Amino acid sequence: DHPQRRNHLAVIVPFRDRFEELLEFVPHMHRFLSNQSVTHDIFIVNQKDNFRFNRASLINVGFVHIESLEKFDYIVMHDVDLLPVNPLLGYVNPGDGFALHIASPKLHPKYHYETFVGGILILTTNDYKKLNGLSNKYWGWGLEDDEFYQRMKQGAIKLLRPENVTQTENCFRHVHDSKKRVRDHHKCYDQKTASRKRDRITGLSDLSYRIDSISSLHIDSAPATLLNVFLSCNKTLTPWCSCP
Repeated sequence: DHPQRRNHLAVIVPFRDRFEELLEFVPHMHRFLSNQSVTHDIFIVNQKDNFRFNRASLINVGFVHIESLEKFDYIVMHDVDLLPVNPLLGYVNPGDGFALHIASPKLHPKYHYETFVGGILILTTNDYKKLNGLSNKYWGWGLEDDEFYQRMKQGAIKLLRPENVTQTENCFRHVHDSKKRVRDHHKCYDQKTASRKRDRITGLSDLSYRIDSISSLHIDSAPATLLNVFLSCNKTLTPWCSCP
Protein backbone atom coordinates (compact mmCIF):
# COMPACT_ATOMS: atom_id res chain seq x y z
CA ASP A 1 0.00 0.00 0.00
CA HIS A 2 3.07 2.27 0.22
CA PRO A 3 5.24 1.42 -2.79
CA GLN A 4 7.94 3.80 -1.54
CA ARG A 5 8.45 1.77 1.64
CA ARG A 6 11.70 -0.20 1.69
CA ASN A 7 12.42 -1.75 5.06
CA HIS A 8 12.62 1.49 6.94
CA LEU A 9 12.77 0.99 10.73
CA ALA A 10 11.28 3.37 13.29
CA VAL A 11 12.93 3.02 16.70
CA ILE A 12 10.31 4.09 19.26
CA VAL A 13 11.65 4.84 22.74
CA PRO A 14 9.24 5.57 25.61
CA PHE A 15 11.03 8.04 27.85
CA ARG A 16 11.05 10.19 30.96
CA ASP A 17 13.87 11.77 32.99
CA ARG A 18 16.73 9.58 31.88
CA PHE A 19 19.04 11.92 30.13
CA GLU A 20 22.32 10.14 30.92
CA GLU A 21 20.83 6.99 29.43
CA LEU A 22 19.59 8.87 26.37
CA LEU A 23 23.02 10.41 25.76
CA GLU A 24 24.40 6.90 25.53
CA PHE A 25 21.45 5.31 23.73
CA VAL A 26 21.13 7.49 20.62
CA PRO A 27 24.78 7.29 19.40
CA HIS A 28 24.99 3.61 20.34
CA MET A 29 21.83 2.62 18.46
CA HIS A 30 22.63 4.79 15.47
CA ARG A 31 26.04 3.13 15.17
CA PHE A 32 24.71 -0.38 15.88
CA LEU A 33 21.97 -0.14 13.24
CA SER A 34 24.18 1.63 10.69
CA ASN A 35 26.69 -1.22 11.02
CA GLN A 36 23.86 -3.56 10.00
CA SER A 37 22.91 -1.23 7.12
CA VAL A 38 19.45 -0.82 8.64
CA THR A 39 17.72 2.34 7.40
CA HIS A 40 16.32 3.79 10.61
CA ASP A 41 15.07 6.83 12.49
CA ILE A 42 15.01 7.14 16.28
CA PHE A 43 11.99 8.68 18.05
CA ILE A 44 12.18 9.56 21.73
CA VAL A 45 8.66 9.91 23.15
CA ASN A 46 9.02 11.97 26.30
CA GLN A 47 6.17 12.00 28.85
CA LYS A 48 5.79 15.55 30.21
CA ASP A 49 2.52 15.32 32.17
CA ASN A 50 2.34 14.60 35.91
CA PHE A 51 0.70 11.21 35.62
CA ARG A 52 2.58 8.01 36.34
CA PHE A 53 4.79 6.70 33.55
CA ASN A 54 2.82 4.94 30.81
CA ARG A 55 5.26 3.07 28.57
CA ALA A 56 2.53 1.55 26.40
CA SER A 57 0.69 4.80 25.65
CA LEU A 58 3.98 6.52 24.79
CA ILE A 59 4.78 3.77 22.28
CA ASN A 60 1.26 4.19 20.83
CA VAL A 61 1.86 7.95 20.48
CA GLY A 62 5.19 7.29 18.75
CA PHE A 63 3.46 4.86 16.41
CA VAL A 64 0.70 7.31 15.42
CA HIS A 65 3.39 9.89 14.69
CA ILE A 66 5.54 7.61 12.53
CA GLU A 67 2.47 6.34 10.64
CA SER A 68 1.66 9.93 9.68
CA LEU A 69 5.09 10.16 8.02
CA GLU A 70 4.21 7.21 5.76
CA LYS A 71 7.72 5.92 5.27
CA PHE A 72 8.21 3.16 7.84
CA ASP A 73 7.52 -0.54 7.27
CA TYR A 74 8.41 -1.76 10.72
CA ILE A 75 8.99 -0.56 14.26
CA VAL A 76 11.01 -1.60 17.25
CA MET A 77 9.71 -0.76 20.72
CA HIS A 78 12.94 -0.14 22.56
CA ASP A 79 13.75 0.46 26.22
CA VAL A 80 16.31 3.24 26.63
CA ASP A 81 18.34 1.31 29.19
CA LEU A 82 18.91 -1.84 27.12
CA LEU A 83 21.73 -1.62 24.61
CA PRO A 84 22.45 -4.47 22.19
CA VAL A 85 26.16 -5.20 21.92
CA ASN A 86 26.27 -8.48 19.97
CA PRO A 87 26.33 -7.66 16.20
CA LEU A 88 24.51 -10.95 15.54
CA LEU A 89 21.35 -9.42 17.00
CA GLY A 90 19.83 -8.42 13.65
CA TYR A 91 17.16 -5.72 13.62
CA VAL A 92 15.49 -7.17 10.54
CA ASN A 93 11.93 -6.78 9.31
CA PRO A 94 10.16 -9.98 10.47
CA GLY A 95 7.38 -9.52 7.88
CA ASP A 96 3.64 -9.50 8.51
CA GLY A 97 2.42 -12.23 10.84
CA PHE A 98 5.67 -12.31 12.85
CA ALA A 99 7.22 -10.43 15.75
CA LEU A 100 10.94 -10.57 16.44
CA HIS A 101 11.81 -10.39 20.12
CA ILE A 102 15.45 -9.27 20.27
CA ALA A 103 15.59 -9.19 24.09
CA SER A 104 14.52 -12.82 24.34
CA PRO A 105 14.23 -14.52 27.74
CA LYS A 106 17.32 -16.58 26.93
CA LEU A 107 19.37 -13.44 26.30
CA HIS A 108 17.90 -10.69 28.49
CA PRO A 109 20.10 -9.98 31.53
CA LYS A 110 17.10 -9.98 33.86
CA TYR A 111 13.82 -11.50 32.65
CA HIS A 112 13.73 -15.14 31.71
CA TYR A 113 10.11 -16.30 31.63
CA GLU A 114 8.95 -17.91 28.38
CA THR A 115 6.19 -15.40 27.55
CA PHE A 116 8.37 -12.32 28.15
CA VAL A 117 8.20 -9.91 25.16
CA GLY A 118 9.47 -6.70 26.79
CA GLY A 119 12.67 -4.75 26.30
CA ILE A 120 13.12 -4.81 22.52
CA LEU A 121 10.37 -6.07 20.21
CA ILE A 122 10.04 -5.66 16.42
CA LEU A 123 6.80 -5.79 14.38
CA THR A 124 5.60 -4.52 11.03
CA THR A 125 3.52 -1.35 11.11
CA ASN A 126 0.65 -3.36 9.58
CA ASP A 127 0.62 -5.82 12.48
CA TYR A 128 0.93 -3.17 15.16
CA LYS A 129 -2.14 -1.48 13.67
CA LYS A 130 -3.97 -4.76 13.35
CA LEU A 131 -3.46 -5.47 17.07
CA ASN A 132 -4.68 -1.95 17.99
CA GLY A 133 -1.27 -1.24 19.50
CA LEU A 134 -0.65 -1.63 23.23
CA SER A 135 -3.16 -1.28 26.06
CA ASN A 136 -3.40 2.23 27.55
CA LYS A 137 -4.40 0.95 30.98
CA TYR A 138 -0.93 0.43 32.39
CA TRP A 139 0.23 3.38 34.49
CA GLY A 140 3.29 2.74 36.62
CA TRP A 141 5.80 0.04 35.96
CA GLY A 142 5.26 -3.32 34.26
CA LEU A 143 2.77 -5.83 32.82
CA GLU A 144 1.82 -3.92 29.63
CA ASP A 145 4.09 -6.25 27.63
CA ASP A 146 2.43 -9.34 29.12
CA GLU A 147 -0.93 -8.02 27.93
CA PHE A 148 0.60 -7.40 24.50
CA TYR A 149 1.79 -11.02 24.40
CA GLN A 150 -1.89 -12.02 24.69
CA ARG A 151 -2.79 -9.62 21.87
CA MET A 152 -0.15 -11.16 19.62
CA LYS A 153 -1.26 -14.67 20.48
CA GLN A 154 -4.88 -13.92 19.67
CA GLY A 155 -3.86 -12.01 16.55
CA ALA A 156 -1.94 -15.10 15.38
CA ILE A 157 1.39 -13.26 15.36
CA LYS A 158 4.18 -15.80 15.57
CA LEU A 159 6.98 -14.94 17.97
CA LEU A 160 10.53 -15.21 16.63
CA ARG A 161 13.69 -14.96 18.69
CA PRO A 162 17.35 -14.71 17.71
CA GLU A 163 18.44 -18.25 16.89
CA ASN A 164 22.01 -17.64 15.81
CA VAL A 165 23.08 -16.23 19.17
CA THR A 166 24.43 -18.74 21.66
CA GLN A 167 26.64 -16.63 23.89
CA THR A 168 24.25 -14.99 26.27
CA GLU A 169 26.60 -12.98 28.44
CA ASN A 170 27.70 -10.48 25.78
CA CYS A 171 24.36 -9.62 24.20
CA PHE A 172 23.23 -6.51 26.04
CA ARG A 173 24.36 -3.80 28.34
CA HIS A 174 21.63 -3.05 30.83
CA VAL A 175 22.33 0.46 32.07
CA HIS A 176 19.55 0.65 34.62
CA ASP A 177 20.61 1.82 38.05
CA SER A 178 17.83 0.56 40.30
CA LYS A 179 18.99 2.59 43.31
CA LYS A 180 18.88 5.85 41.40
CA ARG A 181 15.86 4.88 39.31
CA VAL A 182 13.33 3.34 41.61
CA ARG A 183 10.60 1.55 39.63
CA ASP A 184 7.04 2.73 40.27
CA HIS A 185 5.49 -0.50 41.54
CA HIS A 186 2.57 1.09 43.42
CA LYS A 187 -0.84 -0.47 42.98
CA CYS A 188 -3.86 1.64 43.92
CA TYR A 189 -7.63 1.39 43.42
CA ASP A 190 -8.36 -1.90 41.61
CA GLN A 191 -5.21 -1.69 39.50
CA LYS A 192 -3.94 -5.08 40.65
CA THR A 193 -6.99 -6.97 39.35
CA ALA A 194 -7.34 -4.85 36.23
CA SER A 195 -3.74 -5.28 35.13
CA ARG A 196 -4.03 -9.07 35.10
CA LYS A 197 -6.88 -8.95 32.59
CA ARG A 198 -6.79 -8.97 28.81
CA ASP A 199 -7.78 -5.48 27.63
CA ARG A 200 -10.04 -5.66 24.58
CA ILE A 201 -10.94 -1.99 24.58
CA THR A 202 -8.01 0.36 24.75
CA GLY A 203 -5.15 0.90 22.31
CA LEU A 204 -4.53 3.03 19.23
CA SER A 205 -8.28 3.43 18.81
CA ASP A 206 -8.86 5.41 22.03
CA LEU A 207 -5.47 7.01 22.55
CA SER A 208 -5.77 10.50 24.02
CA TYR A 209 -2.79 12.88 24.18
CA ARG A 210 -1.37 16.18 23.05
CA ILE A 211 2.02 16.70 21.44
CA ASP A 212 3.63 19.71 23.06
CA SER A 213 6.62 20.00 20.73
CA ILE A 214 8.68 18.06 18.22
CA SER A 215 12.37 18.74 17.84
CA SER A 216 15.38 17.22 16.13
CA LEU A 217 18.41 16.45 18.20
CA HIS A 218 21.89 15.23 17.48
CA ILE A 219 23.93 13.47 20.13
CA ASP A 220 27.55 12.97 19.02
CA SER A 221 26.24 13.58 15.49
CA ALA A 222 23.68 10.76 15.79
CA PRO A 223 20.20 12.08 14.84
CA ALA A 224 16.94 11.55 16.72
CA THR A 225 13.50 13.15 16.98
CA LEU A 226 12.16 14.18 20.37
CA LEU A 227 8.39 14.25 20.88
CA ASN A 228 7.28 16.00 24.06
CA VAL A 229 3.91 14.53 24.99
CA PHE A 230 1.13 15.14 27.48
CA LEU A 231 -0.97 12.00 27.97
CA SER A 232 -4.60 12.22 29.09
CA CYS A 233 -6.09 9.96 31.71
CA ASN A 234 -9.67 8.74 31.84
CA LYS A 235 -10.03 8.62 35.61
CA THR A 236 -13.22 6.59 35.43
CA LEU A 237 -11.46 3.86 33.49
CA THR A 238 -8.00 4.04 35.09
CA PRO A 239 -8.07 6.05 38.34
CA TRP A 240 -4.60 4.66 39.07
CA CYS A 241 -2.91 7.05 36.60
CA SER A 242 -2.10 8.95 39.79
CA CYS A 243 -2.07 7.15 43.12
CA PRO A 244 -3.06 9.20 46.19
